[in-house]
Amino acid sequence: MAVCLLVACGDDNRADSSVGSATVTMTATITVGPITATGSTLTEGATQGTGPTEGTASGGDTDGTSESPPTTSNGSMTSVTTQGGPKFDLGVTPDGGTSCAGNMDIDESFIWIPATSHGHVSKINTRTLVEEGRYLTGPSGGTEDVSRTAVSGDGRFVVVNARGTGRSTAVAANIADCIDANGDGQITTSTGPADVKPWGTDECVVWTILHANWSGGQTHGPRGITWTIGDYDKATCTYKNQKVWLGFGAMQAGAANFVRLDGATGLLEQSIEAAGWNGSGYAPYGGALDPQDNAWFTGLRGELARVNTSENPITITRIPQPGNIQSYGMTVDRNGNPWMAGCSGPVSTYDVNSGQWISVAGANACHRGMAIDHNDHAWVASNGPCGLVEIDVTTRTLVAFHNLAQCSTPIGVSVDVDGFVWLVDQAGWAWKIDPMNVGAMQNIPVEGNHYVYSDMTGGQLKSVTPPPG
Repeated sequence: MAVCLLVACGDDNRADSSVGSATVTMTATITVGPITATGSTLTEGATQGTGPTEGTASGGDTDGTSESPPTTSNGSMTSVTTQGGPKFDLGVTPDGGTSCAGNMDIDESFIWIPATSHGHVSKINTRTLVEEGRYLTGPSGGTEDVSRTAVSGDGRFVVVNARGTGRSTAVAANIADCIDANGDGQITTSTGPADVKPWGTDECVVWTILHANWSGGQTHGPRGITWTIGDYDKATCTYKNQKVWLGFGAMQAGAANFVRLDGATGLLEQSIEAAGWNGSGYAPYGGALDPQDNAWFTGLRGELARVNTSENPITITRIPQPGNIQSYGMTVDRNGNPWMAGCSGPVSTYDVNSGQWISVAGANACHRGMAIDHNDHAWVASNGPCGLVEIDVTTRTLVAFHNLAQCSTPIGVSVDVDGFVWLVDQAGWAWKIDPMNVGAMQNIPVEGNHYVYSDMTGGQLKSVTPPPG
């Protein structure tokens, strides 16, 4: 099947406002093949918080417009003939020293940049700087309002969240992971920016889900998201049982819903509701994984939450933030400490062992997305002033503020497998930056308006998980 449409429903038990857990019974209806989607008209909510807010060229959500219902797309299919396909190189071989059946010998790296204005996501080779594919993430174009992305630790899949329609969609990076829906022996998929397949026809779009317990409204649409690394299979040199954790606004007024999806199918496996969510009226804003496989989420200028995935039943630990932190973008370091980029406020971390909040001196600004590189330096997008902030994670000190040759509204930051820092500007381009030679940064035009946070490369997962062995 090219795409699965999963709509889950069921009863859940409510979590309390401090520490909560829930066990749910769920059913799912799956439609195989080209998608038929239905929906209702939704109205975007008003912006919340202080300083620049979400979604427009200046950083704010648009206000007072209404969304069109998703439509059905049954366009014609143009096939691309392939001879097998590459998979992500894990740099290891199964027991006995044999190769991974010839399937793991291609080393690759992609960054996935969503176009909020168009409803598609671009797959860009981080080494060649070539856009190798462009994929619709839903049937409604810019109304999908795509924002957060998350890439699996093995680099094989991306999930893109659509705030406007309550949708999450997965795309496979490699032909070997795509699905021949029509059984013609070929994979129909995009070959570049000029080759965008109609919705429901690209066979590398492997699943999509409309979140059933979403309260509706753009401010409550799915945002914060992270993969788990999964279980490493030495026999095949692949990761299996990979999961996706994400958050959105629940039906209960003021509540947040945290859900776990099966990464391979999009099937809803777990749903936990947190009453009284503190996030300036928005859904859980940022998401990242820690070394213990816990999913961390932040509220916009609000609270910090850890989903304790090893507990049975799963619980949520909720931690108030000091008012000056003003959290926006976030990540987690290799020691399991979450980091928050404040707008407008300092870059800060929560030290898990001591239970203390620590802010970086001299780092007050309107910050957006952030990521940590292979040398334990954090890189943070800054809108006021406009540029890139570098912080030493170990000493929790400011290293430098870097000016950009072209700077409009820096939003997303990610680190690729080679250690290069990527900074995505909302106005339509990205920078590839060598941390050891920041002045030699490369500019890559990317069509569309890009309001993107979270892990666009899979680099955050790699930084907190040990190599397979």
